[in-house]
Amino acid sequence: MSLRAKWTLGGIIAGSAAAALLGAGSSALALYFARRVLTPARARVADQEVLAVIRDGRGQQVILAATPETIQDGVYSLFFDGGNGHARIGRILSYSPSERTVLREVEAVYQGNLKTARRGWWGGAAYPDPSAVGLASEEVAIEVEGGTAPAWLIPADPAADVWAVMVHGRGATRQESLRAARAVHELGLPSLLVSYRNDGLAPSAPDGRYGLGSTEWRDVDAAIAFALARGAKEVVLLGWSMGGAICLQTADLSKHRHVIRAMVLDAPVIDWVNVLAHHAELNRIPSAVGRYGQLMMGHRLGRRLTGLAAPVDLKSMDWVSRAVELRTPTLIVHSVDDEYVPYGPSALLAEKNPEMVTFEAFEKARHAKEWNADPVRWESLVKAWLQQQLAPRRNPGQASSDDDPDENPGAEADNALHD
Repeated sequence: MSLRAKWTLGGIIAGSAAAALLGAGSSALALYFARRVLTPARARVADQEVLAVIRDGRGQQVILAATPETIQDGVYSLFFDGGNGHARIGRILSYSPSERTVLREVEAVYQGNLKTARRGWWGGAAYPDPSAVGLASEEVAIEVEGGTAPAWLIPADPAADVWAVMVHGRGATRQESLRAARAVHELGLPSLLVSYRNDGLAPSAPDGRYGLGSTEWRDVDAAIAFALARGAKEVVLLGWSMGGAICLQTADLSKHRHVIRAMVLDAPVIDWVNVLAHHAELNRIPSAVGRYGQLMMGHRLGRRLTGLAAPVDLKSMDWVSRAVELRTPTLIVHSVDDEYVPYGPSALLAEKNPEMVTFEAFEKARHAKEWNADPVRWESLVKAWLQQQLAPRRNPGQASSDDDPDENPGAEADNALHD
């Protein structure tokens, strides 16, 4: 063999080996990405530094390391001591960009000793339980696959025949839904704040994996059945983030979908392909590798690698493409500054189906923290929209009071002129 031929053969072998290594590396990265999306996190990272706690009269103030989250004004939660401590943190009192610190008001400490806290994590679940919102509640158990899922039942008007079912997001708990409890209670609606598979309270799924809404909706369906058994005739669904995707699947697939009067979705996942592509970009994963990870989730062979009991059909959860199929009146509240779930698909769904979908944009609110950034606006917006949706329905051909000559003496004359 000539020297030139040897070099050529060596180049081919080296190139093939490099390609094989690159392919193997891409596959491993795609699998890692897919598993991270599908596997529930068992522990939260305490990535927020607590610098000092200051006594202010009878209250307290806290100095925190400035982060993109802690410099946003509003009402938030700080969990510390491994989650055993919980404080509600209020308005910003001062902010020093040069020192990278922020001073905030401490509105309440529900558990633990904040003075001894050194690290914790920031969140949107501002309240620990219904009593912290000033509402009475009952702990109930909802029959689901594999056992029972705990839920808070917050009673309201005993004569109410419309109930609210609230669905938290990925990695959260029913505490997240408490932010809406007061507004819904003021409308006279009893509320079920539910748990669902893999959230740490409800029974885990057999495969221990998220279905991204494709399986979790069954637990919401069970909650609707519970409400109907307790006297509800219709329900309103409220969902945050992945909870929004779960609500959309429930409205599409549930045997009780005909009793779903309306939905309120906060920062919902409207299109998982869009969200997963966004997260691949955030994590500097090549787009082709990210798409390979999506393929693993959706292919029947890929489930052996991801640990899924069944493939996740991402296409069926693309509600931008399926916009005209959504026939449940829906309010979407979504921040244009959402860093986790881009708001574009929410706005596009409303644009494609304006008959059913109302879109309200927030600003300067991070993911699923629209209420936290502006509780007054969020509650007034949701209450006004729900009041409109829950108004008594007119039967076809039923005259309104404006059409009744006895109620409106000028109506006959006006009708005659129009005739």
